[in-house]
Amino acid sequence: MRKVRVNAASKSYDVLIGRNAVEALGQEAKALCPGALKALIVSETNVAPLFMDAVKAQLEGAGFEVVSYVFEAGEQNKNINEIAGMWNKMAEAGFTRTDFVVGLGGGVTTDMAGFAASTFLRGIKVIQLPTSLLAMVDASVGGKTGIDIPMGKNQVGAFWQPALVLEDISFLKTLPAEVFTEGMGEVTKHAFIMDPALFDKLEKANGDIRSDEDLLEEIIFMNVSDKAGVVNEDETDNGRRQTLNYGHTIGHVIERDSGFTKPHGICVAKGMGIIMDASVRNGLLDAKEAERMKDLLKLYKLPVSDEITPEEAVTGAMNDKKKRGDTLSVILVDKIGSAVIKKMTKEEFLEFLSL
Repeated sequence: MRKVRVNAASKSYDVLIGRNAVEALGQEAKALCPGALKALIVSETNVAPLFMDAVKAQLEGAGFEVVSYVFEAGEQNKNINEIAGMWNKMAEAGFTRTDFVVGLGGGVTTDMAGFAASTFLRGIKVIQLPTSLLAMVDASVGGKTGIDIPMGKNQVGAFWQPALVLEDISFLKTLPAEVFTEGMGEVTKHAFIMDPALFDKLEKANGDIRSDEDLLEEIIFMNVSDKAGVVNEDETDNGRRQTLNYGHTIGHVIERDSGFTKPHGICVAKGMGIIMDASVRNGLLDAKEAERMKDLLKLYKLPVSDEITPEEAVTGAMNDKKKRGDTLSVILVDKIGSAVIKKMTKEEFLEFLSL
């Protein structure tokens, strides 16, 4: 297995990546949670039938008492009611501060499992087992946890680093094509903002990284390494980590306005395309660079535009958690592999998008 070490300011941990990585879960959990007697597996209705039994067997084989909480799949269920259900499940089972949570699923699941763990008994350990490409390359790494509220995505949450992230690329074999494509929204984002070598590798793969398991594992490893480097430098989103929000400022508005029915990675791709076009019009990005970036998105079947108006985008962005006071941190790419943070007022952002 490949290993990436995350050395965040609050905590260090490993991300283990490889085929059949789940087989290491029992041993790893025993080592990382020596006083634990119980584990809660948090999953959702699409994932649990596929992997719950294998994960439960690993934990029970290591001597843990296992309970589970399975919620209805979908971003619209990423809410406080489901978190309360997790709290109640742990309370009823008599969990103590030495017990732990396992997040088994995509980004919605890992966000929720982490948030439930961060708040129960003022914080217990969480082990993340991402099952989607998006969760493997982004959501499960870095300790951002949270839920949505009607006013916006991830408006309530906590920074809570996991004890371990175990990424079994065998899980991706069952992933529907459209869900795999969604994950490419975050993969391409990392290439755009910080990794020209990743960009070149994705170009050469010509739109297909799924059929070659060795290539897929390498791509995931490169993404996790990129994400870890940013988290190590800026755990709590006050500096460089904000660049990971490229495309998200507008993407989150599109996602929220759809009632969270449009996939996150698709909305991010749309947001990136809109920002690229505005950057070109404002003389901040070369048109040829933007064209290469948009061509890469299209190569992986991702959209590059949306019908959202500048006014709708700006109004929605003013409710985003990236806002600081009366300014918004807008992430721009000035060339492939390089991102900058530009502070804009509401009026400046509207002018930037409208030019």
